[in-house]
Amino acid sequence: MDLQTLISTILFSFIFLLIMVHFYIHGSRRGRLCDKIPGPKWYPIIGNALDVMVPLEDLWNFFRRSSRNYYPVFKLWLGFWPIINIRHADDVEILLSSNKNIKKSLFYDYLHPWLHDGLLTSTGNKWRSRRKILTPAFHLHNLHEYMGSITDHTDRMITKIKSEIKSDDGVIKELLPLLTTFTLSTICESAMGATAIENDPAQKTYKQSVYEIGEIFYYRAVRPWLKSDWIFNLTAKGREQAKSLKILHGFSDKIIKEREKYHEETNGKYLNDFISDGINSSLQTEEKVKRKRLAFLDLLIAASKRGLGVDDRGIREEVDTFVFEGHDTTAMGMFFAILLLAEHKDIQARAREEIDAVLKESNGKISVDEVQKFTYLECCIKESLRLYPSVPIIAREIQEDLQLKNCFVPKGALVNIHIVDTHRDPNFWPRPNIFDPDRFSSDRIEKRHPFSYIPFSGGPRNCIGQKFAMLELKTLIAGLLHNFYLEPQEIAANISILPDLVIRAAHPVFVKFVPINK
Repeated sequence: MDLQTLISTILFSFIFLLIMVHFYIHGSRRGRLCDKIPGPKWYPIIGNALDVMVPLEDLWNFFRRSSRNYYPVFKLWLGFWPIINIRHADDVEILLSSNKNIKKSLFYDYLHPWLHDGLLTSTGNKWRSRRKILTPAFHLHNLHEYMGSITDHTDRMITKIKSEIKSDDGVIKELLPLLTTFTLSTICESAMGATAIENDPAQKTYKQSVYEIGEIFYYRAVRPWLKSDWIFNLTAKGREQAKSLKILHGFSDKIIKEREKYHEETNGKYLNDFISDGINSSLQTEEKVKRKRLAFLDLLIAASKRGLGVDDRGIREEVDTFVFEGHDTTAMGMFFAILLLAEHKDIQARAREEIDAVLKESNGKISVDEVQKFTYLECCIKESLRLYPSVPIIAREIQEDLQLKNCFVPKGALVNIHIVDTHRDPNFWPRPNIFDPDRFSSDRIEKRHPFSYIPFSGGPRNCIGQKFAMLELKTLIAGLLHNFYLEPQEIAANISILPDLVIRAAHPVFVKFVPINK
């Protein structure tokens, strides 16, 4: 047999095998049930690969278009994987309320080289155990511990912006770098107990690596042949990921080592401040003054020393997870809230009036108590998160057959929840594309479907740090509105969006900060 004949035989055999697998998959119970669900046209073997192997901006638009055209549910085939896409609040409630279908989609496997089995990606008993250990770190009395860092970094940002203003006309700033610097410094100092260094080049490198990992995630997710780590690691993208992971893990390792060194120098006495339900609230004020603020990371270190199922790898898993989620998602929440407030001057003025009144009573001091009084500002932030949820899509792998209101999902199928479309469903949100903070007044909230608004997910796997995130959002935005008029340089609805690990603008976006003379 000559070489050409051998190659032809191998190629024919491979194609024949793919055809056989295709008929097996689509002839199986899972395949037959999924094929009953409507969706965009797909092709044998490759499924909807031609629809999703496109630039990220086009992929975003494809999902939005399909969600409208096939409301309330549509299916895709990515190679041999069936993906059911839902947005209706009734379907979302059934899935997110399930205590059995809590396993994240297999696409989250692509985050394992970075986050391993942290709270975002783990499942089953490991997830339940970690969730139980970590929940106390975000109790209200512990948020008071973090508030000092949040206000410190808010003041630093305000001072930095003011230092660049040369006239009453204000200064135009690119928004996202400003916000990611704030959120990364805040999460590192407050929740991790790490020292935040002004203009730290390591932070800039870390943020760039996060963006690169997000791009690689989607590149790999729409190419089924790259699911194998062995194959992927041989590619150029695999080598890019390895470089990014070295930076990301190095950043976390530095944070952990700094905190462990602190507890070694203090003979671990402050770790005893942690009891079964979090930081010991009876700790004497004098002791609180002497020690550094206790942090989320301290809870992990204490759990490790007590043998509660968190080893050195477990500590890094959660630090990697929370540094990423605690800075990137919050920064994007701030990004769109500031854009929308800048664009809507009347709403901005109303929020500022509330903030100024509260701060007048407290002589300019912002504590947790003051932040809780910013009720209209909270409505503005919630409405911004409705229009632009920081995490626009979440996904599950169905472990048991699941009957939704609008379709039946068999075991083994993947389900994407398109939060951004749930939040703009006109059946639950009149004039869904209009920015209207009054939607979140108390009387209107009571009448709304509880799963029509899920910026922090919902059910047992809801976001553990949502109170911390809202505290950051309200504190920073209150500080900005108290000191500046915000003027838009671009309309939010005109910004091109990219799907990523979080929602992102496709290009730099600027806002003008005009000082308020008091």
